[in-house]
Amino acid sequence: MNRTDRLYALVEDLRAISPRRRSARELAQRFEVSVRTIERDIIALQESGVPIYAEPGRRGGYAIDRKMSLPPLNFTPAEAVAIAVALSRAGDQPFGRQARSALRKVVAAMPGPEGELARELARRVQLVAEPAEQGTGIRPLGGEGISRAIEDALQRRRVLRLDYTDAKGALTSRDVEPGVFLGGRGGFWYLVAWCRLRDDVRVFRLDRIAAATVTAERCPDRPLEGFATEVPEMLVHGTLLD
Repeated sequence: MNRTDRLYALVEDLRAISPRRRSARELAQRFEVSVRTIERDIIALQESGVPIYAEPGRRGGYAIDRKMSLPPLNFTPAEAVAIAVALSRAGDQPFGRQARSALRKVVAAMPGPEGELARELARRVQLVAEPAEQGTGIRPLGGEGISRAIEDALQRRRVLRLDYTDAKGALTSRDVEPGVFLGGRGGFWYLVAWCRLRDDVRVFRLDRIAAATVTAERCPDRPLEGFATEVPEMLVHGTLLD
């Protein structure tokens, strides 16, 4: 990151967390530069008129005038993640940097618990990086209500009951513990889940799910890392909120 981009990012970072503060050490780690470089950057921004002020002490740090931040927003965690998914390709488009900045402001302006819930949900919605030349459109998500049931189960951490047709046309009914909602190469979407029928992680393509019902049973806690995708040739990256 060159200095101009770093100065811009510093302002956006402080604006996103206002009125909270970040120390010079935290900013240095975040931008992978020295503390001295951050101090020089802050002075340069202050001299240019950006209303950044420093609070001394062990819990002090740099903050930006509250007038440059957003008031609390009543976005739900699901709405914040929906924005993140919609902006997931913004890095390759004009105003991609501004789009990510806008998203950071939205999440930072959410009440604390809601923002944390949004970050946790975002970790469970992942996308596949496709080659630019592929250009395949988004495929249907499956039958009516399938995607909605998966979203509900992921948010509420509930077991799903699926009727699923595999690649050979065999139909089975099974209870699964949803782990990751995965965007796939070629425009397909998948559910990566712990399948109780197979007693292992399985990947379910949404357009092959004939029915999905959210049960009242809460999923046991399983590490997110355990839902390693078995879909071949997939380059997965998380949906980032900050």
